[in-house]
Amino acid sequence: MERKQTRKIKVGNIYIGGDSPISVQSMTNTKTKDIDSTIKQMLRLQDAGCDIIRSAVSSIEDAKAIREIKKEIKMPIIADIQFDYKLALESIKYGIDGLRINPGNIGSTDRVREVVNACKDAGISIRIGVNSGSIRRETIDFYGGVNEESMVQSGLEQIRLLESMDFYDIKISLKASNVPLTIKSYKRMSELVDYPLHLGVTEAGTPWRGTIKSSVGMGALLAQGIGDTIRVSLTGDPVEEVKVGREMLKALGLLQDGLELISCPTCSRTNIDLIKIAEEAEKRLEHIKKPIKVAIMGCAVNGPGEAREADIGIAGGMGEGLIFKKGKIVKKVKEEDLLEELLREIEKL
Repeated sequence: MERKQTRKIKVGNIYIGGDSPISVQSMTNTKTKDIDSTIKQMLRLQDAGCDIIRSAVSSIEDAKAIREIKKEIKMPIIADIQFDYKLALESIKYGIDGLRINPGNIGSTDRVREVVNACKDAGISIRIGVNSGSIRRETIDFYGGVNEESMVQSGLEQIRLLESMDFYDIKISLKASNVPLTIKSYKRMSELVDYPLHLGVTEAGTPWRGTIKSSVGMGALLAQGIGDTIRVSLTGDPVEEVKVGREMLKALGLLQDGLELISCPTCSRTNIDLIKIAEEAEKRLEHIKKPIKVAIMGCAVNGPGEAREADIGIAGGMGEGLIFKKGKIVKKVKEEDLLEELLREIEKL
């Protein structure tokens, strides 16, 4: 699918926008000043395929921790700043790679200018973060409520403020917990500016509900070529956010990396414990980084056809299964040996 062309900015060693790959982000839920815990969580996120990580900076101690954390972490780190512009300045001082701010909540124009000038000197980009719950009352009243117009206008006001200071290393987010509002807001903003867009559905919920809401909202936008970087917001382990984000991009053909597992929903024709095999295979193949397509099918009706499209796959029979490679039968295996044999064949690939 063709992506809307946006200007390219840099966050640490990662480019966002233009022809850059769509990056996957997450956010730590540790106290940033707890350096050991924060590094451990970031390393797990890094291993899961996270491209950019964000951490809340709520104190001077959090800002100071950045220098030590960066010694161990390869991912660019973004400081999430709320209200206190001095924490933005301290984060820059201690080596942060990017800022997430709402210029409207950090005080006077002079304070915003001080942050912008520090970003210019350090070569740091800024994400303007608009949330449906933090729009100015005057904007809400003028546009008749929290809607795409008030969301977009809020973002444009902040963009214009930074542009008036000759600052253009900007990306934008327009997040709401309401999926249709999120889609409308991003779509409208993409028609008005060429800054890269950071997609997300805020406060999406638990891993089950949040995955569905995020996939519907961000998937609808990505399918239209809108979006340059994504963050799935889940109430849970942030590693799950990265997994969901990467699978979302794979499903749309926007990421060619790592294993793709397809499996049938099972029916009365299935005579092996396919659900158990598929779940166990998914767990044990998480480490695979090569773009391999694996098909786990319950019977010969769909099995060989699906396996023909896959690099490798199985089709179940009566207490046994066939292993296919590129649609050709490799061997017949008893059900109790099927998973281990499949894993051995995958490792050969």
